[in-house]
Amino acid sequence: MTGDWLPVLRTEVPGPASRRRVDVLSVHECPAITARRARRAAALGAADDDPLVWSEAVGANVRDVDGNVYVDLTSGFGVAFVGHRHPRVVEAVRRQSGRLLHAMGDAWPDATRIALLDALARIAPGELEVSILGLSGSDAVEAAVKTAVVATGRTGVVAFEGGYHGLTLGVLPLQGYKEAFTDPFRDIVAADRVRRLPWGCDPQQLADVLVGDKVGLVIAEPILGRGGMIPAPAGWLADIARVAREGGALFALDEVQTGMGRTGALFATEEEGVVPDLMCVGKALAGGLPLSACLGTRAVMDTWGASTGEALHTQTFLGHPLGCAAALAVIGLLQEEDLPGRARERGARLAERLGDRGWDVRGRGLMLGVAFGTRSLAISRTLQSMGYLVLPAGTRGEVLGLTPPVCVTDAQIEGFVEALARAEEETPA
Repeated sequence: MTGDWLPVLRTEVPGPASRRRVDVLSVHECPAITARRARRAAALGAADDDPLVWSEAVGANVRDVDGNVYVDLTSGFGVAFVGHRHPRVVEAVRRQSGRLLHAMGDAWPDATRIALLDALARIAPGELEVSILGLSGSDAVEAAVKTAVVATGRTGVVAFEGGYHGLTLGVLPLQGYKEAFTDPFRDIVAADRVRRLPWGCDPQQLADVLVGDKVGLVIAEPILGRGGMIPAPAGWLADIARVAREGGALFALDEVQTGMGRTGALFATEEEGVVPDLMCVGKALAGGLPLSACLGTRAVMDTWGASTGEALHTQTFLGHPLGCAAALAVIGLLQEEDLPGRARERGARLAERLGDRGWDVRGRGLMLGVAFGTRSLAISRTLQSMGYLVLPAGTRGEVLGLTPPVCVTDAQIEGFVEALARAEEETPA
């Protein structure tokens, strides 16, 4: 498997080896995590939907434990933008693992972490030159929220309907994707400190909310990802940023999914005519390893004050050496091979072929969606049986989200479009 294969299916999907392993999964993993129909999950009312069990991935291909090969149009939730198991990333991790696996977080940094912080400052837009590193997108958003509280003295946050900012307890109230994620925990999160406005709302609505001195942060995605692959209206983010600042709040962009080349620019903010006070990145940042960053201006980050020996915000694996080494390799690839430009070209090709079929296509670069309404989930399952991996998006699962690796080939695009046409025909309205 070289990463440019079309699907090769040797068994039914999912195959017997996947099902056997999911039987084990159903015994030992919390049933709320992975959708499955095996054993205990079936008794709990799970969907008739055993997952594939991955064994290998490279380029735009995934192989499961049954030997079936798929074309991955998800790139692992958008993580493998440079391609699964890119040799530059693998080699960087291999070299680093031979020197240092773990450093000491905020106590004793390693050289790789320092090099990454410098590299991020060099590629970031505007004056976003100071970072707080984390391990997930949620970490980065939590760092943004805490920074806003420290910088403004205000604890209120404004987010937007359809937005997704992670599911950890600290940022859970921010997500406007599904209330079901928040409802069980509403009594132990500060939901009353968060106000959600309609996506693309009149900026005056934000101005009205900001009256007083309670809101310290306004946060938005440049493109709603999980919320349906919907780009912000032209000029809207710049207007929202202006209104936020006039109201004494900081403006943050959640670029966890859009950043690092995905939309055809290094960061989507470059296409929006605005530089935020804080910017969150993750997913594709380390090419497959867990790493994220909240970037801010020096003026904003300096409000934290100097460390007095015990960091006010840290974690054991802060700036993990393997993730930092991988991220340095990814940044090198983005710049040396103009991967944002490649994403524009590949995305235009994919959007054109989808548009040729008359489908409703949205998004930018290699962050696209195709709207099929209530049939989207069924179509995604049919595509899986044909060897193409996609995920539904949208608050009602009404969109097929497409975030393939930048190395997706013409043949894989053509094969996917043909398979999607067959899947649509086979799925009743």
